[in-house]
Amino acid sequence: MSGLVLEKIDKHFGSVVALSDVRLEIAHGQFVCLLGPSGCGKTTLLRIIAGLEAPSAGRVLLDAEEITEQAVHKRGFGMVFQSLALFPHLTVGENIAYGLKVRGLAKPEQDARVAELLELVRLPGLAARHIAQLSGGQRQRIAIARALALKPKLFLLDEPLSALDAKLREEMQIELRLLQQQLGITTIVVTHDQREAMTMADLVVVMGDNRVQQVGAPLDIYRRPVNRFVADFIGTSNLIPGRLREGGVEVAGARLAVAEVGPGLAEGGEASLCIRPEEVRLLAAGEAGANRLPGRISFVRDLGATVEISLDCAGTQVLCLTMPEQHGQFRQGGTVTVELPAAACLALAP
Repeated sequence: MSGLVLEKIDKHFGSVVALSDVRLEIAHGQFVCLLGPSGCGKTTLLRIIAGLEAPSAGRVLLDAEEITEQAVHKRGFGMVFQSLALFPHLTVGENIAYGLKVRGLAKPEQDARVAELLELVRLPGLAARHIAQLSGGQRQRIAIARALALKPKLFLLDEPLSALDAKLREEMQIELRLLQQQLGITTIVVTHDQREAMTMADLVVVMGDNRVQQVGAPLDIYRRPVNRFVADFIGTSNLIPGRLREGGVEVAGARLAVAEVGPGLAEGGEASLCIRPEEVRLLAAGEAGANRLPGRISFVRDLGATVEISLDCAGTQVLCLTMPEQHGQFRQGGTVTVELPAAACLALAP
């Protein structure tokens, strides 16, 4: 396969396991997010791809050529670090042209490339400005422009937006995605922010416990998590304890049908029924039907754009997310019928 391939990557720091049996294939032109909690190994994996760390075992291949032991400067990758690492004593133009100067490009060619990149990141005319005169978002763009100056084969970013405020962060997520689409460059971003990954990525690699838990398109991972870790980490999920019965999950004395049964489950054994809160439906009390439970509203929280309703179904807690126009129908302490549509339900190992 052409593109980047990671084969059985392990990484140990003494007795500490940082990565275990990581296998991954990334096609040319994809935008990939390595997503997971702190300490899961995602930055270590990015550093192995970059050549800044050597794996304890396994291979890194680019277009079928092994680059596991290739020096960083020979890989031809562009990198943006969390700290940005811009040179404060240089101007914007000098920062962007730094790699070009090291490679021996003539000054007119450097200037032309700097002007081209400043246009690309929407900061034309700022070549003479000093780094200290820039805002956080502008510095971010300059770091990106510098990394792109040498037309890299891969573009690697380690939590590049973490220092920005929430509004600017969201704006930069969209800008970075549009820039990647415009250039068609294979891009790998490390993030712990699931919203960031869902916004930007073609492919999300969910990492946890120092291994890859699931790889897929953002909506596939959101709608069809393969295990409890992914379901709990990506968005908000109801993970209702029960037992596997005839391909469904028995909850509060009722067998609820599910769309899929995950791996590691046995008939009669413990299982978690997984359903997203926005898929839960509330009906009038006493309405009979499949995949329905009687419930009592224990709490209502109005979040403006949505309303969060906590339910008690015979001791089983269920969270429902609904629209404000339905708010008036449901009051704290009221009784309802809670429908968990089979098409939205998964059975996962507990």
